[in-house]
Amino acid sequence: MSIRGRARSALPDALTEDDTVLIAVLLLCIGALYFLIGGLQAFLADATIVNAAFQTFQSILFLSGVYAILALALNLHWGYTGLFNIGVAGFMAIGVYTMSILAGSPDGLPPGLGLPVPVAVLGGVLAAAIVGGIAALPALQLDADYFAIVTVGFSEIIRLTLLADTFSGTVTDPTSSQYNVVNLFGLEFGTGGGRGISTPIGNPLEFLFDGPLQPVGDVLVSVGDAVGIIPQVVEATTYTAFIVLLVLPAYYLLVQRVGYSPFGRVLKAIREDELVAQSLGKDTRLFKIKVFMLGSAMMGLAGILWYGTFGYVNPNTFRPLITFYVFTALIVGGSGSNTGSVVGGAVFAALLLQGPRRLAGLINAGAQYTTGGGLPEPANFWVALTSLDPLTWLGYLVVQTPNLKFVFLGVVLVYLMQNRSEGLLGHRKETASSVDLSERPGSTDGPGKPGGQAAATGGESDE
Repeated sequence: MSIRGRARSALPDALTEDDTVLIAVLLLCIGALYFLIGGLQAFLADATIVNAAFQTFQSILFLSGVYAILALALNLHWGYTGLFNIGVAGFMAIGVYTMSILAGSPDGLPPGLGLPVPVAVLGGVLAAAIVGGIAALPALQLDADYFAIVTVGFSEIIRLTLLADTFSGTVTDPTSSQYNVVNLFGLEFGTGGGRGISTPIGNPLEFLFDGPLQPVGDVLVSVGDAVGIIPQVVEATTYTAFIVLLVLPAYYLLVQRVGYSPFGRVLKAIREDELVAQSLGKDTRLFKIKVFMLGSAMMGLAGILWYGTFGYVNPNTFRPLITFYVFTALIVGGSGSNTGSVVGGAVFAALLLQGPRRLAGLINAGAQYTTGGGLPEPANFWVALTSLDPLTWLGYLVVQTPNLKFVFLGVVLVYLMQNRSEGLLGHRKETASSVDLSERPGSTDGPGKPGGQAAATGGESDE
């Protein structure tokens, strides 16, 4: 093997040209697959083909992007530092709710503080970081298993606090006909309780369609209209492009730079053997608190970019299931690999999370097209089993897809744990340096001198 080939195989998980191509090809393949699925399903249902196909394409790329972002944030905790954080959903909720409370109208229900949206987004990110630091102070005194229990419990405490009547801002006090709100230094606000809360951020790119850059949005809408795509899908697609082409690379580069920094090298040392890192004079507890706050802030921002743009959110959105999904994405891609986190998020969202549902919808649409009616829907498994009708069995599988999806996820995880526990790209080697030291231009004699690399690699050369 040449020096150049050896150097390339040992490069750290940076966003190299090969990684860029890998991620781009993967997302394009996923988009093309779901574009065809959406178009075929619309054709079978006698609907508008281009609009349905493009909407399916947009939705799957959006999910792939947000799960990749969350997997990168979790990779900072688990992949780099070895912190088993099962409270991802809780930190997402902190970010979304803080942003909604800060930006909500003071006259709304529940009332908000009426701050500008950019300030509210920054406040949501800071709140997630602060809460992450508060959670880390006692939790990091525990071993890994107990730390995981504390984080999932903390996440549930956050969700149930948001549901509490005391903080809801929507429960009428029968004695005063006033709403139960939190009054802090004269500022009144609420969480909405079980009814949820409005998220005033909307589409961050709304200025392209109703603002100073409206001519740009008009061009996009006119192009979409020319090919049969409605304006709502065009607006959603621009936001998806913002997530995939801007936010996702920014997260990637941030995690990458953290990993290459002296701070990141200490994190990896903690992951491998915390006692050794302590013996070298490193305050590992302080390092873990800092990285936990950073990762929590990234999760809070990811929650804002995802659920904060829906216009409405409910505390039950942030159940532990979301954390399980993010962990599955990271396991599939490979813990410790940034490119693996992106690949895992995309593969999980497109194939494992949405794949069974989309396939079931396509099968049902095909049955309606060929028979004029949908597949049979047996009342239970026993009815389907004893019917001896293949269509009834198929109908049962289609109806039970939401439940069977978890069986499928379990099978995939068991297979990965037994046959490829490092994930799709978790086998990559990492180096301690932020630059490639395996080859020096013009070197011929010793490390940093002419010939040094050839001598260090047993005399191999490019020839």
